[in-house]
Amino acid sequence: MIPALSIPSPPFREFHLGPLPIRMYALCIITGVVVGTIIATRRWIARGGARDTVETVALVSVPFGIVGARAYHVITDHQLYFGPGQHPIRALYIWDGGLGIWGGVALGALGGYLVARRRKIRFWALADALAPGVVVAQAIGRLGNYFNQELYGGPTTLPWGLQVDPQYRMAGYEQYATFHPTFLYELLWDLAVGVALVLLDRRFKLGHGKVFALYAMFYTAGRAWVEHLRIDPAHRIDGLRLNDYTSGVVFLVALVVLLLLVRFRPGREEIVEGDRRYVDGVLPDQEDVPAHAEVAEGIAHDAAEDPQRGDPVTNTSSATKDDGLSTGDGGGSD
Repeated sequence: MIPALSIPSPPFREFHLGPLPIRMYALCIITGVVVGTIIATRRWIARGGARDTVETVALVSVPFGIVGARAYHVITDHQLYFGPGQHPIRALYIWDGGLGIWGGVALGALGGYLVARRRKIRFWALADALAPGVVVAQAIGRLGNYFNQELYGGPTTLPWGLQVDPQYRMAGYEQYATFHPTFLYELLWDLAVGVALVLLDRRFKLGHGKVFALYAMFYTAGRAWVEHLRIDPAHRIDGLRLNDYTSGVVFLVALVVLLLLVRFRPGREEIVEGDRRYVDGVLPDQEDVPAHAEVAEGIAHDAAEDPQRGDPVTNTSSATKDDGLSTGDGGGSD
């Protein structure tokens, strides 16, 4: 029996554009990537980086991350694809769901590192700028689990219980209609983590990888209790899911790294890309050249109309002498 108050199951898993099927799972991931990239780009520009850097990183890191996430899932849940009666080819069916976040973070970070090294970007400054966008992208991506009706928790009669259609209920739970919406729990937690990272960074001017370390700690803390609620099949060791062990190791490593950074690398980087600081995503001289050219043209025009004003480039006017100003070779950037 379905409780009076509950979250309805999704009306569809895909829709069609002509003959082309569009999976909601994939659409949620793509939307998350776009939103995360926008957030990260704004943060990177504010830190003094180039406008196109995050877009370049995304073009490399996203494919790396998807491959890593799928590989982690297949390795840790290999019985779903290579066990008795299973079909190994399904390991390639990424549109059916099944991405392991830690594989995605690891291989995605490798892609980001390769771009950073090539473009002379300070990698940990980049990671700090990306972290809030990454966790927001994860939050949006969790909606894909809703549309796939997967990775939910145990049965519940709470008002926010998730209705799961009979064909998607786990074996042994067919008699239940509503389950813990773990996708929603993690979605809300991820959004809270994103807000917390931005506020902490704004308050304490964090740098050198501290924001990314906090992201790893906060995310794993929330993921631990979400994993505890889930009832989907998973590889277990001594009663704990493999993801529990992974989260525990990541949390401890991130904590140690954060403490070391606070002790030995206080503050944040002044220069994050190349050897100069960008302003609004471009180098100051690139931004100022058009403006300086327009000013110089106006001064030259005025001087031609009124020779008594003097030429600011070749002559010295009386006003300049009186003010104690020396002439030079034209306007320059600060």
